[in-house]
Amino acid sequence: MIKDKPQSGSLATRPMVLALALALTACASTGGHPKDPFEPLNRATFSFNETADKYVMRPVAEVYDYLPLPIKVGVGNFFGNLGDVWIGVNNLLQGKFVDGLSDGGRVLVNSTVGIFGLFDVASDMGLEKHDEDLGQTLGSWGVGEGPYIVLPFLGPSTVRDSVGLIGDLQVDPVWQFDEVAVRNSLTGLRLTHRRAALLGADTTAEQAALDKYGYMRSFYLQYRLNQVYDGQPPRVKDPDDE
Repeated sequence: MIKDKPQSGSLATRPMVLALALALTACASTGGHPKDPFEPLNRATFSFNETADKYVMRPVAEVYDYLPLPIKVGVGNFFGNLGDVWIGVNNLLQGKFVDGLSDGGRVLVNSTVGIFGLFDVASDMGLEKHDEDLGQTLGSWGVGEGPYIVLPFLGPSTVRDSVGLIGDLQVDPVWQFDEVAVRNSLTGLRLTHRRAALLGADTTAEQAALDKYGYMRSFYLQYRLNQVYDGQPPRVKDPDDE
């Protein structure tokens, strides 16, 4: 059963973000990439994440990847349907009303005809799947991305996207489950599904870059810029290209 949770429970990540902000202030550097003033701390966190991924996340994802494809597709569709609710809200907040209404239609169709989102019937009906979050909404409102940071376990981010992440988690349907075991199980399954989807991409990054940290930083900043501007970002010189 889904119940309203007190603010303290839904903001479980706030202490981590605040502690990270204090650490970033203490470790700020003036050299290197202009968008990465905290590079020494970010590289240390990146190294920690790589180790955690090597020994925990990737092995679990590889086991999950052996599941039959229909099961994995159903899992992805289920979580995608839950996400469409907040995606629709963000489209409306960005003034993209047609997309927002389309997202609402996706939720209605997939939650009923698609059996609680296990089947993506809406896409077959021409209702396009979108990808929006609060970080993109803030960017569309003119909020600057701020310094690049690497979050423990969660990976690349910026100050703006980290603030947006807190808001995203407050309304995340999975995080609204009062039963801790159910909430943690669904969260673990969703993270595992997402990690399994990247099993090929991380190998490409390993092979393509002399400096994987710099490669991931450049990729993330350009990727988010492209998302905020819906595929038509302004031309911005990337210091990593030098």
